[in-house]
Amino acid sequence: MRRFALLLLLISLPLLAADLSREQVIALLQLATPERPADLKRRNLQRVDLSGLDLRHADLWGADLRYANLSHTNLTGQNLDLTVMRKTNLSYANLEGVSIFGVTMIEADLSYANLKRSRVMAILERAKLTGADLEGAFWGADMKNQSMGLMRATCNKADFTGANLKNADFNRVLLRFAKLSNANLEGANFYLADLSGADLSGANLKNADLRQAKLNEADLTGADLTGAKLDGAEGLSSVRGLAR
Repeated sequence: MRRFALLLLLISLPLLAADLSREQVIALLQLATPERPADLKRRNLQRVDLSGLDLRHADLWGADLRYANLSHTNLTGQNLDLTVMRKTNLSYANLEGVSIFGVTMIEADLSYANLKRSRVMAILERAKLTGADLEGAFWGADMKNQSMGLMRATCNKADFTGANLKNADFNRVLLRFAKLSNANLEGANFYLADLSGADLSGANLKNADLRQAKLNEADLTGADLTGAKLDGAEGLSSVRGLAR
């Protein structure tokens, strides 16, 4: 019984206390420069309130940010590779040009975040991206660099309602049952993407590339498909609201 209780304690320890408090992080940021960023690498920052901070001069590589509050933070151009961001609050954060590779972001809140030109290969299942700006983002598979197997974003059941994905690259991305209603998907690349059961009602799909995409049971009611490429798309007969 004692061994079992000790095991439970060890498992729960990471959730009990973060390595640094908000005040300590602020103190490190005040001393940081572009050449000598604040060292937050691999730090346990679970549940820490970092909202509104300028984190451009922080090294967050591999940090544990589960349940942390990073809303309204400035993370422009940051390398967030190998961090852990399950249920992290990144709403309204500036994530323009960030790199997020090999990261778990299940149920993360990225609503109204600036993700322009971001490069993301992460698990974002059930993530919230309502109103987010992903113009020019690259979340798809880089077929020139797949030595570790097929790496791309996984966004099953994610909510992109009203988001801007203009000219974004989502080739081969998993978007099963994702919500993309009223989203701006003009010129977006969904080549070989899995959009089975996705809600694309009212979406702007002008000139979008949907070649060989899986559209089984998807909803395209009221979507604008002017100039969209649908060659080889799967499941068109089951698509709801497809006029032609």
